[in-house]
Amino acid sequence: MQVDIDMGTTSTGDVARLDIEELLATRLLVQGNSGSGKSHLLRRLLEQSAKWVQQVVVDPEGDFVTLADAFGHVVVDANRSEGELIGVAGRIRQHRVSCVLTLEGLEIDDQMRAAATFLNALFDAEREFWFPVLVVVDEAQMFAPSAAGEVAEDARRSSLGAMTNLMCRGRKRGLAGVIATQRLAKLAKNVAAEASNFLMGRTFLDIDMARAADLLGMDRRQAEQFRDLKRGSFVALGPALSRRPLNVTIGAVETGGRSSSPKLIPLPDKPADAEDLILTPTAEDFALQPAPRRNAPTARATTDIMEKLSQAVARQESEPAAESPNRPAPMSAEEMEVWIADTLAEIVADAGSGFRSDAQLYQDFLMRGRMRRITGAPLSMPDFRLRLAIARSGVDDEMAEGEAWQSALGLARRVPEDLQGVFLMLARAAIAGEPCPPDETIARAYGTHSKRRARRFLDYFEERELVVLHTDHAGKRIVAFPDFDAQTAGGDPDAEDAPRIDAAE
Repeated sequence: MQVDIDMGTTSTGDVARLDIEELLATRLLVQGNSGSGKSHLLRRLLEQSAKWVQQVVVDPEGDFVTLADAFGHVVVDANRSEGELIGVAGRIRQHRVSCVLTLEGLEIDDQMRAAATFLNALFDAEREFWFPVLVVVDEAQMFAPSAAGEVAEDARRSSLGAMTNLMCRGRKRGLAGVIATQRLAKLAKNVAAEASNFLMGRTFLDIDMARAADLLGMDRRQAEQFRDLKRGSFVALGPALSRRPLNVTIGAVETGGRSSSPKLIPLPDKPADAEDLILTPTAEDFALQPAPRRNAPTARATTDIMEKLSQAVARQESEPAAESPNRPAPMSAEEMEVWIADTLAEIVADAGSGFRSDAQLYQDFLMRGRMRRITGAPLSMPDFRLRLAIARSGVDDEMAEGEAWQSALGLARRVPEDLQGVFLMLARAAIAGEPCPPDETIARAYGTHSKRRARRFLDYFEERELVVLHTDHAGKRIVAFPDFDAQTAGGDPDAEDAPRIDAAE
């Protein structure tokens, strides 16, 4: 059933229509600087579609809770335990009730964790509850950042994974992502790229205009129009909106947010006794309890380590050679490569390394280098992640020189960095003709204990047309790689994790 909702008017005076059924299949990205009217656009979309489709709103500032009175949305305070959020999300899908997940009052790390838990629970709902849901995420750059920032690595990783699942794989589970962001440059590319519909608002920075123009198929000269858009005006493109870029002015809304743009109000006349009025304490002042003093945030471990490394480098460079007679000679390129390979092997051999973040392992790697008097970083962070993924895969020197493995490395660069280790582990097993690793092994390679998440990784690889999954006559799982014509032997997904057995044995 086709349902068109009224989003406002076009530049030609016609009604700007949005096909809800098409939107459910193709997703939507809204972009615009602060004050461009993104929240107004989302509110118009939610109000117009409320009677047609179930809605879930991830609301960082609590602006959309006003939908509850007019349209019956259930307001879910995210300040709950992980188990409570998972239970609420499961019942939301089961009973098909629209809701607003308000994250107001939480620190950014806690907001990311709560949103990730809630979105993952929506994603993991039982198949019988895969009804269509419009999942609206405001300020999406907070939950799917393009780069690590001043947040905990585990929070960033879980939040980015949840957003990736929503935009990349949510369609089959009935989840249609609608994400809004102030800055395209701050939004993870693999999340933004999955949207097929776009509403681009007023933007001033060149890097954001360039990305917006690229998504809309415009050249740089046409992108200049984003600077001239008025508040509430957007350029629309996509199968649910328009087949060609179309200027749209968003219509009025019934409800309002709790926050609004500041308006100038004339100042009152200054009282004659203004100084006494302000500075003279009242009885209420003495009755007030002082707010608890917040402890100064402790410096992050990464910062401390980097400062120590910088100081070590400075001391090393300033020391005369005569004062350090026992200093080892600088490593040659071949010796450096051997040291890198051996160090990565030691890190991977540590049983707990799989459950430590890449950032922590990278700092461990750098510290080992300093212990060997290596100046600077032997590997950049992206190179370290790839080399770590290769080390975790268990590939030997002979296989690493083969054409099939080189093809696997090329394909690995097409998946998110945190999934490269899983992908290469499967590729190595396929090239060696070994049984497909069980779910427990795949989960451990990612740094999780969730077997369900391991199965989602395989589904994700298949959706990206990197692998083909099938079973043999005994019902065992096989992972095939069409690009380099290799496949694993049949493996039991539910088998217990066990050490890898080389094909030669």
